[in-house]
Amino acid sequence: MLIASLVLLAAAVYYAALCALRPFAPCRKCRGLGQIERFGKPRMCPRCHNGKLRLRIGRRAFNAWLRTRHAGTRSTPTLMKDSR
Repeated sequence: MLIASLVLLAAAVYYAALCALRPFAPCRKCRGLGQIERFGKPRMCPRCHNGKLRLRIGRRAFNAWLRTRHAGTRSTPTLMKDSR
């Protein structure tokens, strides 16, 4: 049980580091080529629109968490001088 937990933790740390260092991965449908073959002719990939890359799921979740955190936190108040 301990070994399985450590392996799971190591995999999560590895994926988090991968998402931080390389947030983009090749498109799954075209494998990073930007085109797929359809009816014998090359066509633009409908998933990445010839962009060849996609944002990783972990990075997408992290960006959503950052947006939510930024929207929910207060900005630091500024001190106002009294004009007496």
